[in-house]
Amino acid sequence: MDDICQGRFRNTLLRRLPVPSQQRFAVRLERVGLPRSHKLSSPHQPMEHAYFFESGIASVVIRSPEGQHSEIGIIGRDGMCPVSAILDADADPFSIHMQMPGEACRISVADLKAILAEDREVHKLLSRYTQALAVQQAYTALSNAVHHIDERLARWILMCHDRVDGSNISLTHEFMSIMLAVRRPSVTTALHVLEGKKLIYSERGVVSVRNRAGLEAFARDAYGECEREYERLIGAVVSRPAS
Repeated sequence: MDDICQGRFRNTLLRRLPVPSQQRFAVRLERVGLPRSHKLSSPHQPMEHAYFFESGIASVVIRSPEGQHSEIGIIGRDGMCPVSAILDADADPFSIHMQMPGEACRISVADLKAILAEDREVHKLLSRYTQALAVQQAYTALSNAVHHIDERLARWILMCHDRVDGSNISLTHEFMSIMLAVRRPSVTTALHVLEGKKLIYSERGVVSVRNRAGLEAFARDAYGECEREYERLIGAVVSRPAS
């Protein structure tokens, strides 16, 4: 088994575990590549594996019976999926797919449940992560209800920026329209607003953050609360320093 799944983790949750707990995972994990748009789960379908992300970003999307869909959460190296395995539920009503390609340490759901049953530290940390993800989803719902599209886009870019290396975020207008539950022209207009303020640069499916501090100021209270809650619950910082 390769080094990335033998204790040299980039995933925050695995890194936060004590060494004996990490060792329980290491013998059961395998490293997998996850290309863009790769589907990790479908609504109401049991998952065979859980994924602790080392890189890339996964998107949690909910769809209405009429076919409308919206992102309710994102997961990077700060987290894992599915939380239904932590809660001993059979499946989620969401779909989860890779928004940005990356890698993960994968474990069978059966092995994860066995570790949860025998290791109190793992159960405690992953329960706290479940709460942190629920808080992120709650603030996404709040932001969709009360914030302008420009502020919501700024929040979303910041959240993606927190989970990638460097300043470039590989995103298409189609993905952004799904994530923000708006039409593509609205995404284009919002991008132009942020570009006009010299906060980002956008070209050919890539968004580059130029002024992180300015982007946070523009997002106002749309960004920050769920990041502080993650830090309180997990004991690790998810936000990148403003620059």
